[in-house]
Amino acid sequence: MQITHLGHSCLLVEVAGRRVLLDPGTFSSFEGVEGLDAVLITHQHFDHLDPDRVPVLLERNPHAVVHADPESVRLLADKDIPARPTVDGEPFSFGDLTVTPVGAQHAVITEYVPRIANVGLVLRAPGEPSLFHPGDALDAEVPAVDLLAVPVSAPWCAVKETVEFVRRIAPTAVVPIHDGLLTDPGRGVYLHHITEFGRDGGVPVRDLRGAGAVTV
Repeated sequence: MQITHLGHSCLLVEVAGRRVLLDPGTFSSFEGVEGLDAVLITHQHFDHLDPDRVPVLLERNPHAVVHADPESVRLLADKDIPARPTVDGEPFSFGDLTVTPVGAQHAVITEYVPRIANVGLVLRAPGEPSLFHPGDALDAEVPAVDLLAVPVSAPWCAVKETVEFVRRIAPTAVVPIHDGLLTDPGRGVYLHHITEFGRDGGVPVRDLRGAGAVTV
């Protein structure tokens, strides 16, 4: 598996001969991405889905199919972008790559902000590491995974909740995402807490920001 962190929560994952792009939002740089089999979207917030740039992305990737939470499917339909809804517990495949949707709702931001749909995604392929991208929720239950794409900082979570999420999922290692709101020093503080307390004795952090395509 190769993973490229394209900013914030956007990951390009190359696995089992397939190329999939997750959460192409406004804080991410995905303009040059080509050869995609799929674009996967966890939810409709602008930092995970930029509906103004997705059409150009799909023009560059005419064979890519789009899978998204049901609310994002409706939003994309308004822009004449066909997308297939992801539903908790209903997997779909691209060759040997299986994607299993998990969860249904975005985490609570405040009581004044209506909750929206959020469907996390677990990627698995024989002989490859497994990866869980939760979008913006920390409540999904998933079988053991090798890599957890962990949201580092967000209006809807505190670091104590992030740490407990990592401890509960118990991945082999974590990949930091959702970091577009942080300064570099502030990001380092969050990563320190996740590394030191995400598991007794510490959890390995694969920090892919700015590293290009990394084999994991």
